[in-house]
Amino acid sequence: MHDHRKLGRELDLFDSDPLIGAGLPYWLPDGAVVRHVLEEFVRGLERRAGYRHVCSPVLGKRELYELSGHWAHYREDMFPPMDLGGEQVVLRPSLCPHHAVMFRARPHSYRDLPLRMAELGGMYRAELSGVLGGLSRVRAIQLNDAHVFCTPDQVAEEARAALELVREAHAALGIAPVRYRLSLPGVDGKYVADPELWRRAEQVLRGVLSDVDYEAVEGEAAFYGPKIDVQIADAAGRESTLSTVQVDFHQPRRFGLSYVGPDGAKHRPVMVHRSVIGSLERVVAHLIELHGGAFPAWLAPTQVVVLPVSAAEVPCAEEFARSADLRMVVEGPERGSLGARVRAARLVPFQVVIGAREAAAGQASVRSRDGGKWDPAPVAEVLARISAAARPGAGGRR
Repeated sequence: MHDHRKLGRELDLFDSDPLIGAGLPYWLPDGAVVRHVLEEFVRGLERRAGYRHVCSPVLGKRELYELSGHWAHYREDMFPPMDLGGEQVVLRPSLCPHHAVMFRARPHSYRDLPLRMAELGGMYRAELSGVLGGLSRVRAIQLNDAHVFCTPDQVAEEARAALELVREAHAALGIAPVRYRLSLPGVDGKYVADPELWRRAEQVLRGVLSDVDYEAVEGEAAFYGPKIDVQIADAAGRESTLSTVQVDFHQPRRFGLSYVGPDGAKHRPVMVHRSVIGSLERVVAHLIELHGGAFPAWLAPTQVVVLPVSAAEVPCAEEFARSADLRMVVEGPERGSLGARVRAARLVPFQVVIGAREAAAGQASVRSRDGGKWDPAPVAEVLARISAAARPGAGGRR
């Protein structure tokens, strides 16, 4: 059983310090590589699905969250306001108010919809110290978030497409959800009081889940609407939410959002909130435990370690490491015997060995992490084969 907190520190992926604060981990170089590769992966996935990426500030005036409803319904999970030039500003707990304002800033026609707005942005939640843990529960969150602004006729298809995008990402990452949950409001007063809007949103999501085994759970909805939660579990069986799809009729009304319909009149759009891989912190925590630190080749901090047998082959090894757009390091004989260097690089997907014979012939030998050995082959052929195996989804758990 793997613990991402222990492995993350042993592998120099992330750490924390009391001087920075609880729930505020920092990313070390290898962890930052994993994070950046995930960012590139999900942005590419979103671009191909028709999303446009935006950037918005992590601060907003208190009035923004009063308008969105966060201040009334979510204030206990927000950091206290800061006084700034006679105004109160707040670290945002969610990205949706910013995106609603961005939509409102420009006129829109029904021909513009659906408008899919995505952002990998920071948000902050005042989690109690007792629930914090490694990367899986933090106070500073980097969220893969998006909001689709669409017509009422488009909302079911957009929510369904969002769930399909979640499934596609999970398949590429090797993530197997433990269940799908339809999160509904509870009986307390933390939810927006508009039964008709809740009924309409729930009806849409139940339709999206019509071919999926799911469990409806009361008390787990967002304050503004129901949501589909895609649940994962760690090695100890502790369950958490990774990805979500939400239907929101509330915030478009609160922000006065509109588009011009084919009849020339103004109409209210619907917002679909959607997170494909959730927070980078939580998904990395899960992937560390899932793979035991032996990440798939496309995600590994170091994809190839190049091992010159002796000092004479070091120049050839360094040239090899410069020959392709792969994350490669050279571990020379000053690091120990070849056997010791092979053992030290046991989590690296590919080990390229260059001895006197390979150097003279312009070749390289390869050992893969799963125990396979490739016969010596020309450098260009070896690089092409490794590059193909290091594409997302190509190498499985190699």
